[in-house]
Amino acid sequence: MQLDPKWRILTVGDGDLSFSYSIKKYLNPKLIVASIYDSEAVLREKYEYHALDKLRDINTQVITEFDATDPASWSQLGEQKFDVVIFQFPLIPAFSSHDAFKQSNLSINTLNRRLLRHFLNYSQAMVLDTAGPMLSVITSKDVKPYCEWNLEETLHQGLNIDYLGQTQFDITRFPEYKIRNVDRDKHVKDTRGISYFWSPKHNESLALTKPNYLMPSHCAMCRVGPFLTEQDKKAHFNSKKHKQMSKHENAWQAYVTQIQRDENLKKDT
Repeated sequence: MQLDPKWRILTVGDGDLSFSYSIKKYLNPKLIVASIYDSEAVLREKYEYHALDKLRDINTQVITEFDATDPASWSQLGEQKFDVVIFQFPLIPAFSSHDAFKQSNLSINTLNRRLLRHFLNYSQAMVLDTAGPMLSVITSKDVKPYCEWNLEETLHQGLNIDYLGQTQFDITRFPEYKIRNVDRDKHVKDTRGISYFWSPKHNESLALTKPNYLMPSHCAMCRVGPFLTEQDKKAHFNSKKHKQMSKHENAWQAYVTQIQRDENLKKDT
């Protein structure tokens, strides 16, 4: 992940706040504001070691109970504007019960994509400065369930932004950062992190890349290929993996179609 010390940075959903603290300590950007989903009480109860007090000691703003899917949370930032907004290893919290999950009427896959789409939408519309690079960044993993969200192709569907590319996330640049389990005081097993970038602007200085699986000779949804023959392609399309990914994608498309229909109805009334 490439961060410019001249940027104004907002972190979203930063678990124990160790990522934000590492940015402040080792990059010392023009501005950094940190936010977490939990309340302060829950943060202190959940994590034996956290960076809340360290950030406050160096006069860094921390917003608690920040829900990336709720515009009211973004409104707490007032007139503050940023150059980049970063969401590290997002994952929806566990449901309190099976009944709570059933009430959502959406699959876990769609709910995670919904979280990230809201992040992209609200970060662009509400807090990113149009005079800056306007970067929305999501760092995720190349393992299930993260790799099943089709991040590059359809997450920003219907939004006025583009997927710019990606870069490897080098955690050694953030020595204080501990990747946490979303619901427990436990470090997550180290896996390869990838930072994905979106913006309405194209910035070649970021030196981002796009993976080969986005090429026409591949199945981008499943991240496989190239297909050397038509037979190979058909075999993949008939595979269990592709059928499962198609199920996820169809559910997501149904959700996006519905919200776009709802938005159009609001405009007409």
